[in-house]
Amino acid sequence: MIAHADDARVVVYSRVGCHLCEVAEQLVAEVCVETGDGWVRVDIDEDPDLTTRFTEQVPVTFVDGAQHDFWRVDPDRLRSALGRRRPASPE
Repeated sequence: MIAHADDARVVVYSRVGCHLCEVAEQLVAEVCVETGDGWVRVDIDEDPDLTTRFTEQVPVTFVDGAQHDFWRVDPDRLRSALGRRRPASPE
């Protein structure tokens, strides 16, 4: 389920035309369907700061706001991370 960025547990920073990004997005989508968690794709080329930060590492995967992987997604590792309780939001 692709979610709104604020609701997504998984964020995939990627770019158009990146084969590794396409593979990572597919794996994230499959795992998130299994777990019921939301995910969102962010195109780094739409933000100069993200382009500078991630240009050589895409795809970059974040789970619950923390960097999880880059270049490749390990589905078992992602499932494990999503199996942990989501951190509480500051009130």
